[in-house]
Amino acid sequence: MNLSSPSTPESSRLDTSQVRVITADGKVVRKATIAGTMGSFVEWYDYGIYGLLTTYLAVNLMGSKDVGSLLLTNVGFLVSFLARPFGGIICGYLGDKLGRKTLLAVLLLMISGATAAIGLVPSASVIGWAAPALLILLRILQGFSAGGEVAGAMSFVGEYAHRNHRNFAQSFIAVGSFFALFFGSALSALLITTLGDTTMNSWAWRIPFVLALPLGYIGFYIRSKMEDTPHFNALRERNVVERNPLKTVFTSKKHLAAIALTIFLPAVNGPGYYLLFAYMPTYLKTSLGANNFTMLGALVVTAASLVAIIIAIPIMARISDRFGRKPVLAWSAVATAVLSYPSFLMITTGNMGLASLGAVLMALAFSGHAASVHTVLTELFPTTVRYSAYSIGFNVSTIIFGGSAPLVMTAIISATKDSMVPGYFSIAASIITLVTVFFLRETKGQELTTH
Repeated sequence: MNLSSPSTPESSRLDTSQVRVITADGKVVRKATIAGTMGSFVEWYDYGIYGLLTTYLAVNLMGSKDVGSLLLTNVGFLVSFLARPFGGIICGYLGDKLGRKTLLAVLLLMISGATAAIGLVPSASVIGWAAPALLILLRILQGFSAGGEVAGAMSFVGEYAHRNHRNFAQSFIAVGSFFALFFGSALSALLITTLGDTTMNSWAWRIPFVLALPLGYIGFYIRSKMEDTPHFNALRERNVVERNPLKTVFTSKKHLAAIALTIFLPAVNGPGYYLLFAYMPTYLKTSLGANNFTMLGALVVTAASLVAIIIAIPIMARISDRFGRKPVLAWSAVATAVLSYPSFLMITTGNMGLASLGAVLMALAFSGHAASVHTVLTELFPTTVRYSAYSIGFNVSTIIFGGSAPLVMTAIISATKDSMVPGYFSIAASIITLVTVFFLRETKGQELTTH
């Protein structure tokens, strides 16, 4: 590893704040990318299978699969997001004060352990109300852990990566999240096809949840073998680690303004991640009236869109590294807004081919945002408070635009009988993101700031 910086007296906090050229060799950057991606995989594998297997959770842990039970199951989805800011604040504070590496390794064990525990909860027929209570409790633990994971993993990789290739390196964390959803979809489809709905309802729905434990241990092992980031180590070596990062964040107008951008810029993440991918199988199977898909058909549609976005994200990240973050984010927001209505029209036809085409078009439109948004959020903040500030803003955004989406969509569709509701939400969120892009400064090719 090569830490290079201008010759600066270590005792000078003012001079140290100008240290920006900090690099690591390519092999170490690749290891950091793998470590960050593995965490993203485990986190989104959890959210993916939860969304995919909602109906089975409703039957087993809520007692039935009617609308009320689905709403209650989706409350479990929401409460995990309500817990995220608390995890983000606490983990962000610890990450900025003590370092990224160890904390991220522990978070991975917490996420995977809570996911596996859901697969071991006895059914409502055995323990009654305790089954949904345990589900909610475990979802809170998952949300707390995930609240510290995203900003930490992105900061971890971003603080290793070269400034000219930072977006490309960080984009693999996003790829890991979508590959996790794809893996969860494929595994669920395989189990449903080979075992059938009866066996899935009986016990096989538990398999994907329990599988999270060994996946989490693999990620923990990889992360535990890494050093902390060169940027954080540079702060530690010069004894300028922020003593109270949260106080610094909340007393700085500059940081508060950046947090506001961090809340509204990822607005389109709601329809992007949580509606188009995590919620889509449930939407197709339960919200389209006479045109309902089978669960297997819903997973096929979702898988088609996942393949498209997995391929597109690294390409869009390369474009962002070359031409800028703002053009890619703006293009993606416009494309998502324009394609949302016709794409959801195709999805709601109930035709497998048209639904797959609509989902793929939405995935391609969203890919530019998914590829670039987290790199921008990393570049908005200095190393001293990056983990804390990033976590606060992004987790608040996730509650507003993402975590509530499945619950709200299910309730509105049930009340209005309008299956196009997700399309309207996608358009509105895209407009919010597009407006926010105009308030950003371009950060392509810039070194990460220290203070």
